[in-house]
Amino acid sequence: MMTGAMRIELNDVSHVFHTPAAGSIYAVDRINIAVAEGRFVSIIGPSGCGKTTLFNIIAGLEQPTGGHVTVDGQDVTGMIGIVGYMLQKDLLFPWRTVLDNICLGMELRGIPMRQARERARPYLVRYGLGGFEERYPSELSGGMRQRAALLRTLLYDSDVMLLDEPFGALDAQTKSLMQDWLLQLWADFRKTVLFVTHDLDEALFLSDEIYVVSARPGRIKARIAVDLPRPRQRDCFASPVFIDLKARCLDLLFDNAATTTH
Repeated sequence: MMTGAMRIELNDVSHVFHTPAAGSIYAVDRINIAVAEGRFVSIIGPSGCGKTTLFNIIAGLEQPTGGHVTVDGQDVTGMIGIVGYMLQKDLLFPWRTVLDNICLGMELRGIPMRQARERARPYLVRYGLGGFEERYPSELSGGMRQRAALLRTLLYDSDVMLLDEPFGALDAQTKSLMQDWLLQLWADFRKTVLFVTHDLDEALFLSDEIYVVSARPGRIKARIAVDLPRPRQRDCFASPVFIDLKARCLDLLFDNAATTTH
């Protein structure tokens, strides 16, 4: 791991949950992940392998049992507000307009609401929500709600974004459109993105690198470079490189005895 050269790093991060009924549950074990500035990195693994636990630790919502998290070389373990974090559910406030929902992160950072609205309006127009500024979440489709939630995370103005299965609840066609939209957003702003998904095609299509995590306790099995040219087009799904990468990932996902590699 290239300490100091990375935008965000997880260094030997482990976490154990202690419960009265089940006793100690080992969620993740000695996780090492390094993400360079402006890179799009996905984490894949079976259900229950600790992916969301890792995100909660990075976001400062959980204190790890062991190890630490650094951003730009600074230890930020247990510190909240350092990264932008979007869950699978959009968590839009139903009583707020789309515009005011998108402004929430800026508001939390102390930006006056009038200034936040002025800043947010051009983004709504540019990224497909123009004309919906004064609508409420109940009036939006699932894809539009996710757009609003992603813009809220973007405008929180952190250089690091955590996206935890943001398209998992969408139908296949809407998911494809949202993936293309996210790549455009990422290309425009070059945020550093950590992305969790159960969809291997999605991970390969979006990412520069993929970390494969084992079944619980989650350990890193492999770090895989996605050597597909950008900008990505849908025809890459049929390319030999894509097919070979997918086969390699599937082998790792279905072989819980695979040796941990870095």
